[in-house]
Amino acid sequence: MPRPIGIDLFAGAGGLGLGFEQAGFDVVAAVEIDPIHCAVHAYNFPQCAMLPRSVVGLTGTEIRRRAGIGVRHVDVVFGGAPCQGFSMIGHRALDDPRNSLVREFARIVAELRASYFVFENVKGLTVGDHKVLLEELIEEFARLGYRTRLPWEVFDTAEFGVPQHRERLILMGARRGLRLPEYPAAMFQPADIESRGLLPRGPSCRDALGDLPDAERFEDLAYSDEVLAIGWGRPGRYAREMRSIGDDAWHFGYVRHWDRRLLTSSLRTEHTEISKRRFEETPPGQVEPISRFFKLSATGLSNTLRAGTDSSRGAFTSPRPIHYAYPRCVTVREMARLHGFPDWFRFHQTKWHGARQIGNSVPPPLARAIATQVIRALGHGPRRAAGSIPLGDPRLLRLGMSEAADYFGVPVVIGKRDRKSGSKKRKQHEIEAALALAFPFDEPVPVNF
Repeated sequence: MPRPIGIDLFAGAGGLGLGFEQAGFDVVAAVEIDPIHCAVHAYNFPQCAMLPRSVVGLTGTEIRRRAGIGVRHVDVVFGGAPCQGFSMIGHRALDDPRNSLVREFARIVAELRASYFVFENVKGLTVGDHKVLLEELIEEFARLGYRTRLPWEVFDTAEFGVPQHRERLILMGARRGLRLPEYPAAMFQPADIESRGLLPRGPSCRDALGDLPDAERFEDLAYSDEVLAIGWGRPGRYAREMRSIGDDAWHFGYVRHWDRRLLTSSLRTEHTEISKRRFEETPPGQVEPISRFFKLSATGLSNTLRAGTDSSRGAFTSPRPIHYAYPRCVTVREMARLHGFPDWFRFHQTKWHGARQIGNSVPPPLARAIATQVIRALGHGPRRAAGSIPLGDPRLLRLGMSEAADYFGVPVVIGKRDRKSGSKKRKQHEIEAALALAFPFDEPVPVNF
């Protein structure tokens, strides 16, 4: 029996897609409008058809053609459509042009006649006026012939083996007449909560980062994001999975060919000596008072990792937390470990793009737990992926925005990063960092000057 088929909409770097692959799906097509994300996705998922475009106007027929699946049945469509979630008095929120991508998601699910759908978004969509959009989406799915598993669920990724507090809304449904999937139950007790003995203890920041060599030891990482590293520590259970040690670490996903001696996505950040001293003096689990960066606790969890600001707000790097053992901010690879991405998974070489690819993504362990429930609803157990596959061309990880757009033959739709320095930049960064701490379980609040 072939593995079930999945389609990834709003794919980003591929956090949801990786989780679905690890659960036993063949993700045959991914749709993403950002050329930089497309390039990174193509590197990590070379067998997945990449559609570098908006979902607006995209047909199910086109997806089938590009994926090369013909009339084969599509088992699941998943994705996190960006939405504003504003309720307009006297009008349906789903009819608001700002929420058109949510409607497009439902339309494509129906056009593909997928058996199941998984919609993910921020927790804020479940409260206040924003909740109207969610309710109307459920109505829209019902109109298109789909039932939704209610009530919807908001999950903290720490309960699924991710060493980070991060809450995400998950909405699952099935075409009428099919068995509805169940929402997954918590699998771990978060590391910073006293164990009640009911669940195994989840990984901590030390479990995630303790075996990684310190990026500050390697001069090459001042200008490159990779180095042939020595000094790896002894990995615990979580780190062994991140390093893909043992067959079980791949779950039901495809084994990748990669050089496990490389320390990747680890471009250094040059901090001043004054900053390093402040970082060192900050107690673990507390906020450094000047930068307002959160310092990780070795035995606790990371705060919510964020994507930073978009180009319309200066394109500033997200406020990465301070390492619990070193007086510096964590690297992109360390962010990836705190997010549940294995070490073979690469991101754009720059800290800005790499951090936003992680901050925008769903942690793969949570995605895997959700996808496993869809597999169960399908009525057959997952099958291990046959064989292994090489990763893509590393040059894909180094393309600028214009270069990536040229590579895929699409226009540049994401603005260039504003590299201007000065007080405005510092003020913007400080406010974004403060917002990340003020709203630890939600998306960044827009800041305009």
